[in-house]
Amino acid sequence: MKPNWFIGWPATLPAEWLADLAPPPRFRVFHPGDLHATIAFLGGVSESAARHAWATLPPILGGPFEATWGGIVAMGPPRRYSALAAELDTPTRALRAQMATLQPKLLGAAGARPARHPPRPHVTIARPQRRASEAQRARGLEWAAGLTLPVLTTPIDKVALFTWSANRKERLFQIVEERALG
Repeated sequence: MKPNWFIGWPATLPAEWLADLAPPPRFRVFHPGDLHATIAFLGGVSESAARHAWATLPPILGGPFEATWGGIVAMGPPRRYSALAAELDTPTRALRAQMATLQPKLLGAAGARPARHPPRPHVTIARPQRRASEAQRARGLEWAAGLTLPVLTTPIDKVALFTWSANRKERLFQIVEERALG
């Protein structure tokens, strides 16, 4: 199986809050170490292409910073969403501007396909399984609507190159390289 690569900001939510979540059947809550806001999804490019994109990453302005959590929304196609994510409320405009500037450069450097949608700063907290039925997905939306995110800010103080974890049953992603912002 070919790994996927992406560059993003590692993010945090309290591990105990995530551990206490009881998702409906056919949903997986992310491990605290897997939380991130993707800047550029490189996809199934080679490791050398991903590392080349990482090497071209310019200094990211405006960091480190504190982000506040917005509501939980479905991401992906409306009829068959692929993730439940917490939107980053503040500083949304600055994050979108950085993502819009960085994405084309990073995707181009990796030889990846251009992004199909405008940037939307978010942190995925759960995913439905591919075989989740329409009814199960509807229950997932009801579950998400009932969640209350902790009232806190999360520090965004580094950027990282991610790929799949060697043990995807335990964690989905691993950080290959990272650097501090600012």
